[in-house]
Amino acid sequence: MTSFDRRDLGLLLLRLGAGGVLAAHGAQKLFGWFGGGGIEGTGRFMESVGYAPGKESATAAGLAEAGGGTLLALGLATPAAGAAAAGAMAGAAAVHTPNGFFNQSGGYEYAATLGLTAAGLAVTGPGRLSLDHALGHAVNRGWMVPAAFAATAAATALVVGARTRRVRQEKEGEQEPVFED
Repeated sequence: MTSFDRRDLGLLLLRLGAGGVLAAHGAQKLFGWFGGGGIEGTGRFMESVGYAPGKESATAAGLAEAGGGTLLALGLATPAAGAAAAGAMAGAAAVHTPNGFFNQSGGYEYAATLGLTAAGLAVTGPGRLSLDHALGHAVNRGWMVPAAFAATAAATALVVGARTRRVRQEKEGEQEPVFED
């Protein structure tokens, strides 16, 4: 009998796939790898979609994606890694929500899929083919799941809420006043 089963293998595949994609996304933001804009270019983009200050927003998103993705792939600190990645994807989904659901029309489908996968892994755990398991789950305790999601939800709500207010104010500032006689 082996020390792992097909559930562990399935979790490993999910962690490697979602974690790898998230890490690559973060590397685009942080380092400009894989055709990304790096901190400068991503910072300008973040400003253009309402996340300010841009460089700090790019850094935070890049760290959550690259760090969370790498940790998910390794199966290390899985609750914190999954929550951080899910929070970053919630921020991305907020940008794409006005375009509807499907990615082909610029919607939030892709961000939602990555975010939900990261959240699911945080809740389920990494399985036995992981560093968390090898280290005796020192940074993967049951209490860490709600704590990680509470902290991430609070930070995400503040950041996305500030962005929403900024975007709303910009739209209101663009509208010409209507004068009635």
